[in-house]
Amino acid sequence: MTRCAPSSEAVRARGTTTAATTDPRARAAGGWPVAVWLFVCAGLVLLTVVVGGLTRLTHSGLSMVDWRPVTGWLPPLDEAAWSAAFESYKRFPEYQKLNRGMSLGGFKSIFWLEYLHRLLGRIVGVVFLLPFLWFLRARRIDRRTACRLAAIFCLGAAQGVVGWWMVRSGLVDRPDVSHYRLTVHLGLAVVIFGLLLWAALTALFGDGPARRYHRGAVACLAAVFVTILSGALVAGLDAGFAYNTFPTMNGMWIPEGILAMTPWYANLVENAITAQFDHRWLAVATASAILVLWWRERSRARGGFARTALSAAAAVVSLQIVLGVATVVFVVPAPLAAAHQTGAMILFGAMIAVAFALRRDTGRGPGIEP
Repeated sequence: MTRCAPSSEAVRARGTTTAATTDPRARAAGGWPVAVWLFVCAGLVLLTVVVGGLTRLTHSGLSMVDWRPVTGWLPPLDEAAWSAAFESYKRFPEYQKLNRGMSLGGFKSIFWLEYLHRLLGRIVGVVFLLPFLWFLRARRIDRRTACRLAAIFCLGAAQGVVGWWMVRSGLVDRPDVSHYRLTVHLGLAVVIFGLLLWAALTALFGDGPARRYHRGAVACLAAVFVTILSGALVAGLDAGFAYNTFPTMNGMWIPEGILAMTPWYANLVENAITAQFDHRWLAVATASAILVLWWRERSRARGGFARTALSAAAAVVSLQIVLGVATVVFVVPAPLAAAHQTGAMILFGAMIAVAFALRRDTGRGPGIEP
């Protein structure tokens, strides 16, 4: 049988198909389902962090005194199960030193919030893993992306271990979790959130083979992360109650007791007064840097997405300063404190978008733009 030569129409159609598949915009359009999935996962991580912050603010985090990562999906289902869970709680310091005499109803009220926090963590894992396996099987993601996403999943699994490691620190002698472990737990959640957003943006817009990162955007992103970690220290040390005036601390720009501990560097992570002082001025410096970045780049940002991301970051950081001041002045009410933590996560997400959008094409490989 003689093979027929392809017609000119077929050659043109093949050329059109090849051009479409190599066009970055076509690759980005093909990434919409992956991008939506990753945005949903990032949103669930944000929700989990917010609920985790509420468990801290309401002192609910030590209500579940065991960790069953596989069989712990269901809460107590009858009165006998609730009584058994309550009796287990009574054996630990929080009940014995702080909540002695608590009723079963009071126990249920703190149990449900911690249960919801752990349940959301499990839901994030399922919502990530099942579509990931489907996209992998359907070859909607390449090997490099698959490896990156698998690493994010491993970080999520590690986060569950870190969460229990944190809770265990409050089940020994002192009825409060270690502020160091709390900071690690929140910091890892922020990293996972940022990686998911970056992966979603890459799926949505595509990614060139060589990019140079904007120095100012990277610096502001790092500053937001450090400020969030300092906020975790404030929460862990209950430092928000130390001084409740702004901008001064009870009329002092530098409060008494800021270097009361020896050696001096212990004050940075152990002294509640120093923790609040550091967080305040880190926040002010970070907000100022973001607003300067917005002012400098708003007119020369290439593309509507970059301008939108810059404007969003400027708006969120302005609101975040207002929420932070209100949280201090009104002595850390739970709704305001939760809104402040939520704003911090949204600001970090906005800065991820800014850092992604302000990258520049370069022929010299990835690096930091001068």
